[in-house]
Amino acid sequence: MIRFEQVSVQYEGAARPTLSGVDLTVPEGELVLLVGPSGVGKSTLLGAVSGLVPHFTGGTLRGRVTVDGRDTRTHKPRELADLVGTVGQDPLSHFVTDTVEDELAYGMESLGLAPDVMRRRVEETLDLLGLAGLRDRPIATLSGGQQQRVAIGSVLTPHPKVLVLDEPTSALDPAAAEEVLAVLQRLVHDLGTTVLMAEHRLERVVQYADQVVLLPSPDAAPVMGAPADIMAVSPVHPPVVALGRLAGWDPLPLSVRDARRRATELRERLASVEPPPPAPSAPAAPTPLPAAAPVRRGLFGRLRIPAPRSAPEAAVEATTRVEGLGVRRGRVEALRRVTLSFAPGETVALMGRNGAGKSTLLAALVGLVEPTTGTVLVGGRAPHRTHPRDMVRRVGLVPQEPRDLLYADTVAAECAAADTDAGAAAGSCRALVSELLPGVPDDTHPRDLSEGQRLALALAIVLTARPPLLLLDEPTRGLDYAAKARLIRVLRGLAAEGHAIVLATHDVELAAELAHRVVILADGEIVADGPTRQVVVSSPAFAPQTAKILAPQEWLTVTQVRGALEAGA
Repeated sequence: MIRFEQVSVQYEGAARPTLSGVDLTVPEGELVLLVGPSGVGKSTLLGAVSGLVPHFTGGTLRGRVTVDGRDTRTHKPRELADLVGTVGQDPLSHFVTDTVEDELAYGMESLGLAPDVMRRRVEETLDLLGLAGLRDRPIATLSGGQQQRVAIGSVLTPHPKVLVLDEPTSALDPAAAEEVLAVLQRLVHDLGTTVLMAEHRLERVVQYADQVVLLPSPDAAPVMGAPADIMAVSPVHPPVVALGRLAGWDPLPLSVRDARRRATELRERLASVEPPPPAPSAPAAPTPLPAAAPVRRGLFGRLRIPAPRSAPEAAVEATTRVEGLGVRRGRVEALRRVTLSFAPGETVALMGRNGAGKSTLLAALVGLVEPTTGTVLVGGRAPHRTHPRDMVRRVGLVPQEPRDLLYADTVAAECAAADTDAGAAAGSCRALVSELLPGVPDDTHPRDLSEGQRLALALAIVLTARPPLLLLDEPTRGLDYAAKARLIRVLRGLAAEGHAIVLATHDVELAAELAHRVVILADGEIVADGPTRQVVVSSPAFAPQTAKILAPQEWLTVTQVRGALEAGA
């Protein structure tokens, strides 16, 4: 169905090709998973299938890409629209209408399908993706995960032969991700649709793949094979594979079910060992905060702020409290009766379904939305009543869309501006970028970075200012496992220094590795709040893979198991 013949892609101004030596065939009616570290060219390879590369992105494509016999060099994306459906990393960039139902119908209108066919397919897609209750909602009012489902639905309605998906589950909660993957399975098995998908959260998808394509680096040719064979050599792999490698299982398991069948001996070895805490204990007292800067940057833009108060005073005010918080957005009650506190040195994961209110809570903490009822105090002040010049030195927010924080022409310029804004020593931001995102040249334009790389750059910019309260909205979206591990090390260091960290995330593995507490929201209310192990082990939706495999023992991560085995378990 899809054929790559010695394909290479090099963008204008780039020192080397983003892709090189790609020669492979994607069979019809199979789900093929594309894996590899961030920045190796996965999105470029997907774009070459849909014709976006090079017709939309520019650059030079050498070799030949054909889809069902059509050459993408001579067929522009609109000439492939009836054959290839594409969903990129940023669903907002795809939308052309205002409401959910109109967006699902738009692609079929462009192809001139009959009204009765359009109506039937819209209804089918609303049911398939669980969107029926949102059909009349303005897209702008949906959560990020809901928007992702609408974007997927908009390319399903024309019934393309090929679906190209870039990080399709990255913004979805575990249950919604399973629903989307179940739909993709039905399309592959029942309709013979060919699905080519790139995804970093391999724990969700690898067991569904018919074949896996590994892109080890931009200079190396991809390797294609059976999922278990590729996972045995891949530098990026899910926890179930990491546990299988650690235990010496052969062949490697790809699903929790397969791993549980082989884990009896491992559970026996670990039975007499007490699992360690999922994260280092929060410090009893915060480390004095670093000197604040005269200028720093946040969601409010460049702002001049006054000199800091004394470190002890700032440290005392670092505790964040939310009492009886309610937030209404139009007809939607996004939050109600929320009471929480976040102490210095504590890392808290906010989890829950898409639309549960996680992002709204972060917005209330930074002052972007005004409470309808209740109070929010950050550093002793109500965020929505505090001037942004005073608020930005108390709290830093990394939003779901990192481009909101990026406006310079190069990575070096972004880092220099971040150092100046934070009053940090020259090179501070660049050192963070190198830690989170090694190997990115200084002269790279942020728009040429992958979604995960842009997120890492935005994180480095906010972390340079070292705010007492750090808010992260889906911080691992688009990050591979190595980048996630580097992020965890940085955030643990900040927590150890007394910074409070609040993560809104669907990444159960991140919560297991990093969080002291987990707060689960549902329909704007808190339904669980407690130590990470206590909350996630008892939850089928939010338990990490290791916990599911080794239950009823309360191991959360492969790192914990490795430590126990090395200690003689």
